Amino acid sequence: MRASPHSPRTSRSLLGALLLALATVAAVLAAAPAAHADTLICEQYGSTTIQGRYVVQNNRWGTSAPQCVTATDSGFRVTQADGSAPTNGAPKSYPSVFNGCHYTNCSPGTNLPAQVSGIASAPSSISYGYVGDAVYNASYDIWLDPTPKKDGVSRTEIMIWFNKVGPIQPIGSQVGTASVGGRTWQVWTGSNGSNDVISFVAPSAVASWSFDVMDFVRNTVSRGMAQNNWYLTSVQAGFEPWQNGAGLAVNSFSSAVNLGTPGTGDPGGPGDPVTACKVTYATNVWTGGFTADVTVANTGSTPVDSWKLSFTLPSGQRLTNAWNATVSGASGAVTATGLAHSARIAAGASQTFGFQGTYSGTFSQPSGFSLNGARCA
Repeated sequence: MRASPHSPRTSRSLLGALLLALATVAAVLAAAPAAHADTLICEQYGSTTIQGRYVVQNNRWGTSAPQCVTATDSGFRVTQADGSAPTNGAPKSYPSVFNGCHYTNCSPGTNLPAQVSGIASAPSSISYGYVGDAVYNASYDIWLDPTPKKDGVSRTEIMIWFNKVGPIQPIGSQVGTASVGGRTWQVWTGSNGSNDVISFVAPSAVASWSFDVMDFVRNTVSRGMAQNNWYLTSVQAGFEPWQNGAGLAVNSFSSAVNLGTPGTGDPGGPGDPVTACKVTYATNVWTGGFTADVTVANTGSTPVDSWKLSFTLPSGQRLTNAWNATVSGASGAVTATGLAHSARIAAGASQTFGFQGTYSGTFSQPSGFSLNGARCA
């Protein structure tokens, strides 16, 4: 093939343009943020860290059949769940994400174990993804022990059943119902031979919820199944599958433990972890009602994306409407999420939202503000 003739100047011009284009592409690629690759875990007790503060674990203990989970930026999904277990016995595994300590594996930066009497609030948020072709429960576990235990099984296990599919039931027997966190639950108690178990079972599936873990802890203490001088050792969210389970997912999970005097919002001592944020809560209160303007300031040096502010409303308060944010939960544990145009809080900047509500008794401000799972000043 005969080459087309080019003058030296034309060739140099084309070469220069090509080099400039390549340099521009390289600069764009260098500036683009690196995508976070999902992590596949198939080892029986394999785990990984997400968000720099939670641990995702495969935790296959009741079957020798393969099970794999894929850890994402915000949670995990079950990608393989072979084998089955009799529905009148124990499940085959508990793939989960947790804050705290599980068999000496402690999540980064956790302040667990922490004594129950020294916890002001423990706001948490969970979003599940369900499937219909499996037998399982969606279980949120809260572990309590008389000692600050980091290894082995704690004395009392609190299980919150957000959903159950198939002919399965909690350990023990139903002892009644209870209202916790503004919801009604069936209450079951029993023992699995290794630890006491109290289960709060939702009458119908709950896909997502923001709540205060301490509401369930206090109910358990009131039943004599734990004491205020015991320790909260971990909180975990995941699934107990008996049959199949591929496709189940924890879409998102957040957990914070705010140390201090319960009910006061006292942030605790100077050694307690605080994220780089500050919350200003301005109210207008009248008899039986109030409005609040909440400003979330990012006092750090890096932006906060997809912000979520979690807090606990005092007893007797209920939200009726909100603006400049999406607010989930009308009483008890509440989470405000930035809208599409306000999802980022730049370093040194702030976002403001507000809401209106009603109250009974004496008006007081919320406790335990947490931004994306970490406590604010």
